[in-house]
Amino acid sequence: MAESDHNAQFLSWLDEHSSAVMKVARAYTLTSEDSQDLAQEILLQAWRSLPNFEGRANVATWFYRVALHTAMNWKRNDRPRRTSQQPLLEIHAVATPDSDSVEQAQHREIVERLYQAIRQLPKAEAALILLYLDELSYREMAEVLGISENHVGVKLHRARRSLSELMTGGSHEFR
Repeated sequence: MAESDHNAQFLSWLDEHSSAVMKVARAYTLTSEDSQDLAQEILLQAWRSLPNFEGRANVATWFYRVALHTAMNWKRNDRPRRTSQQPLLEIHAVATPDSDSVEQAQHREIVERLYQAIRQLPKAEAALILLYLDELSYREMAEVLGISENHVGVKLHRARRSLSELMTGGSHEFR
């Protein structure tokens, strides 16, 4: 592939899948700066991996795979520095004419608790929850994670139960 085609393809894919990159980066970091750093690392890894893309998986699946693997490695390699940090809430609720500040504050609190809970899950469960929240099918989740669709169902059930316990103290199932 010519370099100009390579660049155009990457920019097109980036435009379509940048939200997935940011979701993964936000879920695996505590601060806005770290989130931006991880997103840049994910994009760098995607750029480096693009020549190896064979087209067997769809682009969304490939981007998620690169993002999740990069985030898991980044989290493992960055653990000593992160242990001394405190999370920074940067949830931007979309203001609507009917919403008020109480609803926005409640929304921000729920989203913050969700990300805090996701960060406490084992990395494989966190990855599965992110894919679930982004409404990927079991087949797509299986492709991203390299497991069978049946295994996705079993692992997702466990991950949702664990997330529910973290979110509610075990009293209700998260939906």
